Amino acid sequence: MLKKTTFFGTLAGLGFLLGAISRAVAAEMPAAHNMPPQSSSTQFQRIDQPLANKVAVTLGGLGLIGLELWWFLLSKPKSQQVEAREGVQEVTVTVDGGYEPSRIVVQVGQPVRLNFLRRDPSSCLEEVQLPDFHIAQNLALNQVTAIEFTPTKPGNYEFVCGMNMFHGVVEVTSSSPSSNLENSSAPVATSIKKLIKQEYSV
Repeated sequence: MLKKTTFFGTLAGLGFLLGAISRAVAAEMPAAHNMPPQSSSTQFQRIDQPLANKVAVTLGGLGLIGLELWWFLLSKPKSQQVEAREGVQEVTVTVDGGYEPSRIVVQVGQPVRLNFLRRDPSSCLEEVQLPDFHIAQNLALNQVTAIEFTPTKPGNYEFVCGMNMFHGVVEVTSSSPSSNLENSSAPVATSIKKLIKQEYSV
């Protein structure tokens, strides 16, 4: 996934390209069109532009539209499943043009520790907020800032920057697949034990 800084840099580059093409088109205009009108009856005249300029401007515009659509609609956030160690679900989130990983999957009822490592010096990312847990924490540059909380209900809990421009999600699930398998196999094991006891008693 491209970082947001790379995305905006690409947009700026394409903008400069379109601007350069526009200046080139203006330089090729006849001198007569650049002179002020001599009378009030003068009308605007159509200026024919080279086909190459038309194609370049069209392709540049389509490229910008396609890049924006891909970024906002088709790009998928990077997700990470967190496992508990010593009773704490801990993960490091790199803050650099956004949050990575931007989607964090944890289990309900267990403490969570998010270690935010801020690399981006922009003022927008100097604070992170978790509204659902009433947390707002400043992030020191090039340092790790730990935020701890314990989710009590399954669901998606958003964390955002101070200006609400960059977003991430903590996905809280009810239980892990392994625990579901153990819970489902428990009644079967109990039934087998009962059958064995009945056979030996007879």
